[in-house]
Order: sequence, then C-alpha cells, then structure tokens
Amino acid sequence: MKNEEFGHIEVIEKKHRHQTYWDMFATWVGANANNGTWYVGGVIAACGFVTASTTLVIVGLASYILLALAGYMGYKTGIPAMGLTRASFGLRGSFLPSLINLVQFIGWAAVNTFIAATSISYILHDLLGWPVYGKPGGAKGLILGILVMSVLHLLSTSMGERSVQIIERLGIILVFVLVIWETIIVFQQVSLSDIIAWRPPSSAKMSAGAAVDVLAAFNLAWVTAASDFTRFAKKKSSSTWAPFLGADLGLIWFALIGIIATIATAITLEHFDPNKSDPSTIASKLGLGVLAMLVIIITSTTANAVNLMSAGSALTNMTKNSVYEPV
Repeated sequence: MKNEEFGHIEVIEKKHRHQTYWDMFATWVGANANNGTWYVGGVIAACGFVTASTTLVIVGLASYILLALAGYMGYKTGIPAMGLTRASFGLRGSFLPSLINLVQFIGWAAVNTFIAATSISYILHDLLGWPVYGKPGGAKGLILGILVMSVLHLLSTSMGERSVQIIERLGIILVFVLVIWETIIVFQQVSLSDIIAWRPPSSAKMSAGAAVDVLAAFNLAWVTAASDFTRFAKKKSSSTWAPFLGADLGLIWFALIGIIATIATAITLEHFDPNKSDPSTIASKLGLGVLAMLVIIITSTTANAVNLMSAGSALTNMTKNSVYEPV
C-alpha cells in the first residue's frame, strides 16, 4: 500500500499467509500463559477466590472481544498493527503509538525474563547447590539465567514469524502437560474448599473495581499487537476466534493458577503478601520444585516470542517507513 503521505507499508497478501487456526490459537495461549499472568492472578487474589475468579473471567471475555476485532483488521488488510495507525495519525503521528508499543512490549519481555532467570537460579540451587537470587552470591545464578533466556529468545525470534510459529507449536504442548501436572500438585497441598473459604486480611483486601482496573490494563495491551500476527492467518476465523479463545484460555488458566497458588501459600504459611505473588517465590514456598521452574522458563519463552515480535514491528514502523515492500 502506498500514497504520498504514508510511504510504503508491508502488506501480507493472502496467497502468502500460512498460519492455521491452531497456529493462531497456540500463539495467543502462549502470549498469556506466562509469568506476568500468574503474577497478576496473585495480585487480585487479595479480592478472595470467588470475587477474583469471577472478575477474571468477565473482564477477560470483554477485553478480548477487542482483540478479535483488531485481529480481523490484520486479516482484512494484511498490515501490521502500527502500520494501521497511519490511517488515523499519519506517518509521523504513528511514531507515538509505535514508541508506546515498543516500550511496553520490551518492558514485559524484561519482566518475564527476570522472573524466568530467577527460576533458573532456583534450579541451579537444587541441582548444584548455588545460592538462589536474593541470597549472598545469588547474582551469578541470575546472570546465567538471563543469558540462558536471552539465547532462547533469540532462537524463538530468529526467523521472524516462522520461528514464532514453531516455538508456539512446540511450546503449547509442553505448557499444557506441565501446567496440568503442576495444577494437580498445587491441589495436593491445599484443598479447593479451603481456598474458597479463605479471606484476605482487611489491611490487604482489594475491591472488585480495583481488580477490574488491574486486569483491563493487563489485557488490553495485547490488542495493540493483534494484527502483527493475524495478518498471517489463512482464514477469518483464525484471526478472530482463535485469538479470542487462545488469549482467554491462557489468561484464565494462568491467572487462576496465580490466584490459587497465592492463596495456598497464604494458608500454608498463615501470611498473605500479594507483593510476593511471583511464580518463582510461590513455587519455592509450596515446594513445587524443578517442575514449576521449567513451566516458568517455557512460558516465558513462548510469551516473549510474541512480545519481542511486536516490539520489533513497532520499531520497524518508526525506522523503515519508506522502504517496505509487499510480501
């Protein structure tokens, strides 16, 4: 697509699109089945199980209707997300939303990498006796973890959209197997009835309205990246229903695990601290061991493949606005 104001925009023609429904579904499950989602679930656990889980489902379904609509825009036009903003803001005006996307997705990639690197430090502690991060000498485990995750992230994005497709296809199977196993282990620690009956201390209690704010801010970030991926979808349903169902499954499943694991930790230790609801801390306190840490590492890789591709797309919109060629 080309005009005097907008320059060239990369358009993926339909004959070059090869992402199936399963590919799109796996991509968006992988996007939300991650450490950040677990952490957000732990934060809204301060509402209590019933309020937190109900709010989670309602806000997730409402938020990802917008994801499906934005996904359809990518399918219809074949244009990346930030390229679409040129119609409203012009070429230079599109730089601002591109910068926002770049910052937010690099930020989430950094958060996920840090949590996964912390998990690697716990694994190294269990296997080699290294001190965990946060203890004297624990920095070397964290640094090695960051290096390992950096290599995994490079591999997951090395071939662009194709490598993301591969990592999501493989990663989603591992995520399903390991997370089901981990869920069973959590419920062996604390019963569901105890989790439902638990009430947060008044000093830490969160209102349902505050939980809606947290979830909306978390969920809607993905809307601004939808067409970066759905422009490769073969069919309309792959660009709408697949992202909607995949993102909701990843969100609800992992945030629910975060809610349950945080409450289980509070019951077990008789102390509730939503600021320590990150998966590495909870997995350690519940004694979930290497299994949980591997889940964290794998889900960080699948989620950051999406984060880094979207960040790259935003950067490309700012730096190569006049040299795109149709694909």
